[in-house]
Amino acid sequence: MKIISSIQELRDQLSGQLRTAFVPTMGNLHEGHLSLMRLARKHGDPVVASIFVNRLQFGPNEDFEKYPRTFQADVEKLEKEGVYVLFAPTEKDMYPEPQEYRVQPPDGLGNTLEGEFRPGFFGGVCTVVTKLFSCVQPRVAVFGKKDYQQLMIVRNMARQLGMPTEIIAAETYRAEDGLALSSRNMYLSETERAEAPALFQTLNFVANEMRAGHLDIFQLEHKAMDDLAKRGWKPDYISIRKRNDLQPPSAGDLAQGSELVVLAAAKLGTTRLIDNLEI
Repeated sequence: MKIISSIQELRDQLSGQLRTAFVPTMGNLHEGHLSLMRLARKHGDPVVASIFVNRLQFGPNEDFEKYPRTFQADVEKLEKEGVYVLFAPTEKDMYPEPQEYRVQPPDGLGNTLEGEFRPGFFGGVCTVVTKLFSCVQPRVAVFGKKDYQQLMIVRNMARQLGMPTEIIAAETYRAEDGLALSSRNMYLSETERAEAPALFQTLNFVANEMRAGHLDIFQLEHKAMDDLAKRGWKPDYISIRKRNDLQPPSAGDLAQGSELVVLAAAKLGTTRLIDNLEI
């Protein structure tokens, strides 16, 4: 596996490759990330991964400085997966001058859910993904469904900007107890880790109630958040949305059987976890 930090060197290395499959990450890789590499291999060749902790998508009070960085262990895992190139730029490589040009998602999708609680987050994501796509020029790129809203925003951005990159969605990789794998799980104490699967259990409760015909969305969301709060969580949202645009479903949408997803974000101790479940 070649490890490259320079954008020009990356372009030179990938020159002439027409079927590149790309997996962007922020490192601290776990089995969920590695499953993305395996899925990428099914859709293209060679497989290129990136590791870059993108300052633009962190708010002023978020965990940019303490975000876990495990570069050597990450390299060993990617080598075992047969990744062809690891693009690991420094901040100076990616942003040699202040990044004054930004890519912003539309308000309706970018300012709701995660966008409401993490202002500027999706602008940072869209900007760095656009830049990474420009560097790698992949035919396909793989993103996990755990970050459901991010996946939708990136997919819409690629389509509307005419990017020659197909966005592949990977199913959420879970531990045996249902917890979605995340780099931030390492922040959890032993007690918190034992409690963490309650988030996915809550999503299953909401989904099962919906399937049983209980369609009072406000009541379901309120009860789910209240149940989590009673267990010591601090929920930001548990929200039932339409899959196609992440807007709240109307009575007509529910009557017509629109495809739905329930999304959640909540703090357990100091660790903020997100998850979702398609209904």
